[in-house]
Amino acid sequence: MTSLLPDETLLGLLADRPRHGYQLLEIFEDPVQLGAIWKASTSQLYAVLKRLERDGWITGIQVESDHAPTRTEYRLTSAGQARLNGWLHEPNPSASIRRVRVEFLSRLFIAHQLGIPTESLIQRQKAACQAALDQMRAKDAGMEPGVAQLSQAFVMAQLESVLGWIDTCESISVRS
Repeated sequence: MTSLLPDETLLGLLADRPRHGYQLLEIFEDPVQLGAIWKASTSQLYAVLKRLERDGWITGIQVESDHAPTRTEYRLTSAGQARLNGWLHEPNPSASIRRVRVEFLSRLFIAHQLGIPTESLIQRQKAACQAALDQMRAKDAGMEPGVAQLSQAFVMAQLESVLGWIDTCESISVRS
Protein backbone atom coordinates (compact mmCIF):
# COMPACT_ATOMS: atom_id res chain seq x y z
CA MET A 1 0.00 0.00 0.00
CA THR A 2 1.18 3.51 -0.80
CA SER A 3 0.68 6.47 1.51
CA LEU A 4 1.13 9.50 -0.78
CA LEU A 5 -2.34 10.39 -1.95
CA PRO A 6 -2.62 10.83 -5.70
CA ASP A 7 -3.95 14.15 -6.93
CA GLU A 8 -5.46 12.63 -10.06
CA THR A 9 -7.24 9.84 -8.21
CA LEU A 10 -8.91 12.42 -5.96
CA LEU A 11 -9.84 14.45 -9.03
CA GLY A 12 -11.39 11.33 -10.53
CA LEU A 13 -13.45 10.66 -7.43
CA LEU A 14 -14.72 14.24 -7.53
CA ALA A 15 -15.47 13.98 -11.27
CA ASP A 16 -17.80 11.13 -10.39
CA ARG A 17 -19.71 13.48 -8.05
CA PRO A 18 -19.03 16.21 -5.48
CA ARG A 19 -17.98 14.79 -2.12
CA HIS A 20 -16.83 15.93 1.29
CA GLY A 21 -13.62 14.71 2.88
CA TYR A 22 -15.15 11.97 4.98
CA GLN A 23 -16.81 10.42 1.91
CA LEU A 24 -13.45 10.44 0.12
CA LEU A 25 -11.70 8.95 3.14
CA GLU A 26 -14.20 6.07 3.22
CA ILE A 27 -13.25 5.15 -0.36
CA PHE A 28 -9.55 5.07 0.58
CA GLU A 29 -10.31 2.92 3.63
CA ASP A 30 -12.53 0.42 1.82
CA PRO A 31 -10.45 -2.56 0.58
CA VAL A 32 -12.99 -3.23 -2.17
CA GLN A 33 -12.44 0.28 -3.50
CA LEU A 34 -9.06 2.07 -3.16
CA GLY A 35 -8.12 0.74 0.28
CA ALA A 36 -6.12 -2.11 -1.29
CA ILE A 37 -3.95 0.43 -3.13
CA TRP A 38 -3.73 3.57 -0.99
CA LYS A 39 -3.38 4.31 2.70
CA ALA A 40 -4.72 7.70 3.71
CA SER A 41 -4.95 9.51 7.02
CA THR A 42 -7.56 12.17 7.62
CA SER A 43 -4.94 14.90 7.98
CA GLN A 44 -3.16 13.80 4.82
CA LEU A 45 -6.40 13.78 2.81
CA TYR A 46 -7.41 17.25 3.96
CA ALA A 47 -3.93 18.62 3.28
CA VAL A 48 -4.13 17.34 -0.31
CA LEU A 49 -7.66 18.72 -0.72
CA LYS A 50 -6.53 22.16 0.49
CA ARG A 51 -3.60 22.12 -1.92
CA LEU A 52 -5.80 21.03 -4.84
CA GLU A 53 -8.21 23.84 -4.00
CA ARG A 54 -5.39 26.39 -3.69
CA ASP A 55 -4.02 25.26 -7.07
CA GLY A 56 -7.44 25.64 -8.74
CA TRP A 57 -8.11 21.96 -9.52
CA ILE A 58 -11.11 21.76 -7.15
CA THR A 59 -13.38 24.15 -5.32
CA GLY A 60 -14.91 23.69 -1.88
CA ILE A 61 -18.45 24.78 -1.03
CA GLN A 62 -19.87 24.87 2.49
CA VAL A 63 -22.92 22.60 2.70
CA GLU A 64 -25.24 22.72 5.69
CA SER A 65 -27.20 19.71 6.85
CA ASP A 66 -29.96 19.15 9.39
CA HIS A 67 -28.32 15.88 10.51
CA ALA A 68 -24.61 16.75 10.48
CA PRO A 69 -22.30 19.69 10.99
CA THR A 70 -21.56 21.99 8.07
CA ARG A 71 -19.13 20.29 5.70
CA THR A 72 -17.04 21.39 2.78
CA GLU A 73 -18.13 19.61 -0.36
CA TYR A 74 -15.47 19.53 -3.05
CA ARG A 75 -16.15 19.81 -6.76
CA LEU A 76 -13.90 19.48 -9.75
CA THR A 77 -13.10 22.67 -11.68
CA SER A 78 -12.71 22.74 -15.46
CA ALA A 79 -8.92 22.91 -14.95
CA GLY A 80 -9.18 19.86 -12.69
CA GLN A 81 -11.21 18.02 -15.32
CA ALA A 82 -8.57 18.79 -17.94
CA ARG A 83 -5.82 17.50 -15.64
CA LEU A 84 -7.82 14.35 -14.92
CA ASN A 85 -8.42 13.74 -18.63
CA GLY A 86 -4.70 14.10 -19.32
CA TRP A 87 -3.92 11.54 -16.62
CA LEU A 88 -6.58 9.07 -17.74
CA HIS A 89 -5.40 9.26 -21.35
CA GLU A 90 -1.65 9.42 -20.62
CA PRO A 91 -0.07 8.35 -23.93
CA ASN A 92 3.14 6.99 -22.36
CA PRO A 93 2.46 5.60 -18.87
CA SER A 94 5.39 4.55 -16.72
CA ALA A 95 6.55 0.94 -16.80
CA SER A 96 7.87 1.23 -13.23
CA ILE A 97 6.53 -1.72 -11.23
CA ARG A 98 5.45 0.55 -8.37
CA ARG A 99 3.69 2.97 -10.69
CA VAL A 100 1.95 0.16 -12.54
CA ARG A 101 0.70 -1.27 -9.25
CA VAL A 102 -0.45 2.09 -7.90
CA GLU A 103 -1.18 4.50 -10.75
CA PHE A 104 -2.40 2.01 -13.33
CA LEU A 105 -4.75 0.35 -10.83
CA SER A 106 -5.99 3.78 -9.77
CA ARG A 107 -6.59 4.73 -13.42
CA LEU A 108 -8.56 1.53 -13.94
CA PHE A 109 -10.62 2.19 -10.81
CA ILE A 110 -11.39 5.78 -11.78
CA ALA A 111 -12.17 4.84 -15.39
CA HIS A 112 -14.65 2.22 -14.13
CA GLN A 113 -16.19 4.75 -11.72
CA LEU A 114 -16.65 7.26 -14.55
CA GLY A 115 -17.90 4.71 -17.08
CA ILE A 116 -14.89 5.23 -19.35
CA PRO A 117 -13.89 2.22 -21.48
CA THR A 118 -10.57 0.82 -20.26
CA GLU A 119 -9.34 -1.06 -23.33
CA SER A 120 -7.07 1.72 -24.64
CA LEU A 121 -5.82 2.52 -21.14
CA ILE A 122 -4.84 -1.13 -20.69
CA GLN A 123 -3.25 -1.33 -24.14
CA ARG A 124 -1.13 1.80 -23.50
CA GLN A 125 0.11 0.35 -20.21
CA LYS A 126 0.84 -2.99 -21.85
CA ALA A 127 2.77 -1.30 -24.67
CA ALA A 128 4.83 0.73 -22.18
CA CYS A 129 5.77 -2.37 -20.19
CA GLN A 130 6.54 -4.38 -23.33
CA ALA A 131 8.76 -1.57 -24.68
CA ALA A 132 10.64 -1.38 -21.36
CA LEU A 133 11.11 -5.15 -21.35
CA ASP A 134 12.31 -5.19 -24.97
CA GLN A 135 14.80 -2.41 -24.21
CA MET A 136 16.12 -4.29 -21.18
CA ARG A 137 16.45 -7.53 -23.15
CA ALA A 138 18.51 -5.74 -25.80
CA LYS A 139 20.75 -4.23 -23.12
CA ASP A 140 21.02 -7.56 -21.28
CA ALA A 141 22.61 -9.27 -24.27
CA GLY A 142 25.79 -7.24 -23.87
CA MET A 143 26.05 -7.17 -20.08
CA GLU A 144 28.89 -8.72 -18.16
CA PRO A 145 27.87 -11.40 -15.65
CA GLY A 146 27.52 -9.97 -12.15
CA VAL A 147 25.27 -8.01 -9.84
CA ALA A 148 24.13 -5.55 -12.52
CA GLN A 149 23.04 -8.40 -14.76
CA LEU A 150 21.25 -10.11 -11.86
CA SER A 151 19.46 -6.87 -11.02
CA GLN A 152 18.45 -6.45 -14.65
CA ALA A 153 17.20 -10.05 -14.79
CA PHE A 154 15.09 -9.42 -11.70
CA VAL A 155 13.42 -6.34 -13.21
CA MET A 156 12.84 -8.18 -16.50
CA ALA A 157 11.15 -11.04 -14.61
CA GLN A 158 8.93 -8.48 -12.87
CA LEU A 159 7.98 -6.90 -16.18
CA GLU A 160 7.18 -10.32 -17.66
CA SER A 161 4.94 -10.98 -14.67
CA VAL A 162 3.29 -7.56 -15.01
CA LEU A 163 2.56 -8.23 -18.67
CA GLY A 164 0.81 -11.47 -17.73
CA TRP A 165 -1.11 -9.63 -15.02
CA ILE A 166 -2.17 -6.94 -17.52
CA ASP A 167 -3.69 -9.72 -19.64
CA THR A 168 -5.78 -10.55 -16.55
CA CYS A 169 -6.79 -6.89 -16.32
CA GLU A 170 -8.04 -7.09 -19.91
CA SER A 171 -10.25 -10.09 -19.23
CA ILE A 172 -11.64 -8.61 -16.01
CA SER A 173 -12.25 -5.17 -17.57
CA VAL A 174 -14.14 -6.64 -20.51
CA ARG A 175 -16.51 -8.44 -18.12
CA SER A 176 -17.04 -5.46 -15.80
